[in-house]
Amino acid sequence: MPGKKSDKTITKRSLPREIKISVKASQAKKGEKLLVLDLRGLTSFTDFFIIMQGNSARQNLALYKNVEQELKKENITPLSIEGKDNAEWILMDYGYFIVHVFSKTAREYYSLEKFWGDALKFSY
Repeated sequence: MPGKKSDKTITKRSLPREIKISVKASQAKKGEKLLVLDLRGLTSFTDFFIIMQGNSARQNLALYKNVEQELKKENITPLSIEGKDNAEWILMDYGYFIVHVFSKTAREYYSLEKFWGDALKFSY
């Protein structure tokens, strides 16, 4: 439930299916420093962030495309996608979760995991 802290402790195993699909699709394209943040209870605009980085614009585009394709197979489509043109920070908004594909430089600059430091984190 958006904006409300869950009474249940979430684990990697109990993450929503769409999050697991996104993580697996990212791993298939060698996404680095993959992190899932549980933002429930911390913000009202989404429940989860999936954050990763690639080594080049080409890899970032491959990461975004693979996540999009794997979710589309499950009839899950993004509300919006931004940042494809320069591929420094590609944001895929799926409503209750958002996928962030960063270059190393952009990830260090925006530092979302530090900004959302109170969130429960899952590293892959």
